[in-house]
Amino acid sequence: MAERDLYEPIKQFLEAQGYEVKGEIADCDVVAVRGDEAPVIVELKESLNLALILQAVDRLRISGLVYVAFRVGKGKSATWRSRHKQVINLFRRLGAGILTVSARGKVEAVLDPAPYRPRADVPRRKRMLKEFSERVGDPHAGGSASGERFTAYRQDALLCGEELAQNGTLKVSEVRDRTGVDRAGAIFTDNHYGWFERVKRGHYELSPKGLADVQRWRALLTSASD
Repeated sequence: MAERDLYEPIKQFLEAQGYEVKGEIADCDVVAVRGDEAPVIVELKESLNLALILQAVDRLRISGLVYVAFRVGKGKSATWRSRHKQVINLFRRLGAGILTVSARGKVEAVLDPAPYRPRADVPRRKRMLKEFSERVGDPHAGGSASGERFTAYRQDALLCGEELAQNGTLKVSEVRDRTGVDRAGAIFTDNHYGWFERVKRGHYELSPKGLADVQRWRALLTSASD
């Protein structure tokens, strides 16, 4: 179906709410007017895509009541089917609305336009800033796709591991004093990476995996410390 096949269902939907509706007005697919209210603009596409999003952003310069409308159902708008929550969040941030049209022409208002009022995720921001302050150096270029990150936690675990690699079995307190890693005890106990083996109470040594990983990460640890 062509985009124009979306027009009649959208027009009927808006007219049922008291709007006067006309198509192709000043480059806008659909314009609806009701009394002295701000005009409603709807941009039509057979499927949700970047072009439709960019059109909506441009039309927001004309009116604060902008919707996108697209087909949903089998074989339609794969992005909407697989990532509809993220799409809704995106349009909420843009301040635009979403109308979906089924194969039978049923229109659903999924999201109405509204000014975006972001709510800060304070715990997430604190975690980010904590990681930033604790990480030594800048070991990762932004955009790196590597699945293994040189996090502050890994950095501290590597410092502990390097101390064991150089000196063999050590007491937790010795490792803490030599490295300055206050959470050395928790790192040994958690053994998140499988690097450490408990020899006796309060004493640890590197496992074979730990030795291999410390050697593998050693260059990055050194560069971060420079």
